[in-house]
Order: sequence, then C-alpha cells, then structure tokens
Amino acid sequence: MSKTPQINAIKGMNDILPPESARWEWLEDVVRRVMAAHAYRNVRTPIMELTQLYTRGLGEVTDIVEKEMYAFEDRADQHGKADHLALRPEGTAGLVRAVAEHNLLYDGGKRLFYMGPMFRRERPQRGRYRQFHQVGAEALGFGGPEVDAELILLAVALWRELGINNWRLELNSLGQPDERREHRAALIAYFEAHAGQLDEDAKRRLHSNPLRILDTKNPAMQALAEGAPKLIDHLGDKSRAHFAAVQAILAANGVEWRINPRLVRGLDYYNLTVFEFITDSLGAQGTICGGGRYDYLIEQIGGKPAPAVGWALGVERVLELLKEEGVHTLDPVPDAYAVIPDAAALPQVMRCLHQLRSLGVAVQMHAASGQGGEGMGSMKSQFKRADASGARFALIFGADELAEGQVTVKALRDGAGAQTRQSLAEPALWADILKGTP
Repeated sequence: MSKTPQINAIKGMNDILPPESARWEWLEDVVRRVMAAHAYRNVRTPIMELTQLYTRGLGEVTDIVEKEMYAFEDRADQHGKADHLALRPEGTAGLVRAVAEHNLLYDGGKRLFYMGPMFRRERPQRGRYRQFHQVGAEALGFGGPEVDAELILLAVALWRELGINNWRLELNSLGQPDERREHRAALIAYFEAHAGQLDEDAKRRLHSNPLRILDTKNPAMQALAEGAPKLIDHLGDKSRAHFAAVQAILAANGVEWRINPRLVRGLDYYNLTVFEFITDSLGAQGTICGGGRYDYLIEQIGGKPAPAVGWALGVERVLELLKEEGVHTLDPVPDAYAVIPDAAALPQVMRCLHQLRSLGVAVQMHAASGQGGEGMGSMKSQFKRADASGARFALIFGADELAEGQVTVKALRDGAGAQTRQSLAEPALWADILKGTP
C-alpha cells in the first residue's frame, strides 16, 4: 500500500508554532500598549482587495505591482463579469480605502494602526518571505510637520519598549509634485548623459520612474547615483520649512538622524517627509521600518482630498533583530500542572480546574496519550511532564486527597518540594497561591 504524499506549506509562507508564537504574541502586546499610549486605534482590513487599488495607489511601474503582487481574476458571476483581485502587498492602500469608503474623516483626523499578513511573490530569504507580517501606524487628516515627527517618535518609543538599540534614522524630503516633476526632468537629463553606465533595470526605469534609479543596489552604479541631481535642491520654501520643522521636533526630543538625499521609498504615493529606520545587524535586510507623508493618496483612490502620514515595520525582521540583540521575550507557562493518577477522577478534577481557570489561574491538565486514550501514565511520567511545562506548582489529585475532598499543591520551582493540602470545595481561598499573588 503506497503512502499518501505529505502536503507541505507553500515556499516562503511559514507556520508560526510554539514556542516561537509566544514571541509574536509578546511583540503584538507591546505594539498595542505603545499605540494606546499615543491614542492610535486599531483597524482591520481584508487580505484581498481589487487590483485597481494597488495599480492606482502604489503606481503601475513600482516593483510591487510589476513583479511581486499576487494578482488574479476571480470566478465570473452570473453575468459573466469577473473582478481582478490581489492579495494585499502592503497595508496603507487598504487602510486608506477603508477610511475613504466609510468617510472616517467626517469629524476630523484619525490616528490608526494595523497588524497582519501581507503577500509578495519574492525569492524567500532571511527577513523576506512571500507571506510576511507588518505593523503600520497611520495619521490621516493632519497636514502639519508635527504629526510627521509624532509618527517617528512613536517608532522610537516602540524600539525603547522592545529593548532594541541598534538602529539609525535616515530622513529625506520628496517635496511636492511640481518640485518632483522639475527634479524628474533633471534626473532624466543626467542619466541620459551617462546612458552607457546604466544597467538594464535603470534603462527600464529611466522614463517611467527615474527616481527609483537612485535607490539602486547595483554596486557598479553607486557613484553614478550619488552624483545625480538631488531633489532637496529643487524644494521650494514651504517644503523646506516643513522639513526643517520635523527636524526641529526630533532634535528637541534627543533623536539623532541623517539626511539621505537618495532615500526615495519604493512607492509612488509619497510626498514631503520620508524616513527609514535601519539596522546593521541583519545584513542586506537592514530596513526595519519605513514610511512618510502621502497627502494625495486618498484622492487618488477616489476619496475626498486629505493629508496623511504613516509607517510600516516588518514583524519578521524586528523579531530577528530582537534575537540578534539578545532581547528576552516572555514565553507564557501555566501556573499549575494537574497530576491525575486515575482517569476515574476526571469529572471531579475537571470541575476544580474549571473553577480555578475562572479565577484567573492558568492550569495545564495531564491527559491520556495515544489514540485509544487508555491510562493516564505513571506518576513519575506525569511529574516529568509537569516539570517540562514550566509550571510553578503541581496539583496532585490522588485517591487519598480526593477521598478527603482535597488536592495537594506541590511547589516545583521556588521552594521545590514543599507541599500543602487545599480544599476542592473552596479553590478561591488558595487560587492566589498558584498565581503568585499574596
């Protein structure tokens, strides 16, 4: 008889299993706490959107739309019409679509955040996967530089709460559309004058998206890109003042930064302030968080014009950085492990465990192994499992204890071996012992 072939996960889409999943939960809890401290509220948008949202919002000649997006045609409806759909490759466009669709800005600006999976068809490598996860913070309806700075300071606060120290901040200003058009013309003229030094990717981008040539990773083109006209030299007074105000607030808060005139970000919707947080601990995947202002995106997807600014961080990269920096994350363990010598006692035992859990005690119950479920196993094997669980106490439901309406509470960590008898009828009187509260 042939063995049924095993089905595995899609390449670049990973299972997150215990104990690793506990690190994700810890990170998510920190994110929620920091977002709440800054009055950012959670939004959850669909994983699939109309492809048009991304071609219109991100730009048809961006790498994401051209090369990486999972896009397909849906099944036709009864009229033969089929929607063109895409798995979301990033979170901002979907959030902006939701804000516009539900008119969330009717009573003023909103501070929002999201967490969830994104999808891009890339070559999987460390810190870069086909299903990856982002946390994003977005402030919509606010046009002042103080909100640009607030978003940057929000990220700094998050690094502090997570215990991450190895990062640097890079800033640039992309100005306004008319300033970018002027700079674009200067860029095209410059690169055309050096056409012989352009690689194939740069030649393809020359007239469609020349700003992205500045972000080239080709070592042979670094000197050429470094000598290109700088957008910051084409900024008008208002754009310069906006950028200066952002820097003044960061300086007042003791945040250091470096201006990088080649920092352009990979999406078409940015204007004015753009920024990236970069680390040297992750090799080529050094950007752990990036974002900027996108004052025209809401209008581009059909909403009422409104300014906005935001950022997104890569969860997988941040978790890798936590490992590199030796940051200890909490792995939850039960308060107690229930040792049950005789399966006949399970109805009485499980009633007690249910009561303890309702009192806030985390209890792991020993259960029969194997498909038949026969036998609870020896006391020795149960105590081994109790110790391996990390629980601070073992609850021993032996025949003698049950006959007297009691349970033995045995310490497994602090004061290991010490034990007391407690009443099964009144678990509220001793639940705090298990939780470690006086």
